Amino acid sequence: MKFISPTDGSLSFNQTYQTIMRFVREYPDNAYKLIIGTDSQPGSEEASFVTAIVIYRIGRGGRFFYHRDTAPDRAGFKQRIFYEVSRSLEVASKLTGMLAEEEELNEELEIEIHVDVGEKGPTSTIIKEVVGMVVGSGYDALIKPEAYAASSVADKFTR
Repeated sequence: MKFISPTDGSLSFNQTYQTIMRFVREYPDNAYKLIIGTDSQPGSEEASFVTAIVIYRIGRGGRFFYHRDTAPDRAGFKQRIFYEVSRSLEVASKLTGMLAEEEELNEELEIEIHVDVGEKGPTSTIIKEVVGMVVGSGYDALIKPEAYAASSVADKFTR
């Protein structure tokens, strides 16, 4: 899985992780959030999926990385949203596994999943289900308008 950094270009998943850790270690006394969000754009035959990783140095900026690929667009709207969430959870799980080996940072780096659903519009009917998926997996879930990793960062690269 390759990620793109506007600063560093194309990175492997491991390189992305190492870049995140360098960013955190640069100012270890600051608070951080590691945020993952996915958005999709339907197409005639394939849907475009973008998963964003944002490392946010609270109150002091951050960096982001994104992975873009396509999948057959055979599922309905709701199924595509569930697939977005599962992609975010997959990336979060990989990062969590890598963080477990970082003794000094494991407990301090909070992970959030931003879900591209909101109380207005057609996604309002599945909020409980997708938030339940995230919380049941052990992560905090944010929805629109607070879900900027999915609805702003990832959305920018789906087209």
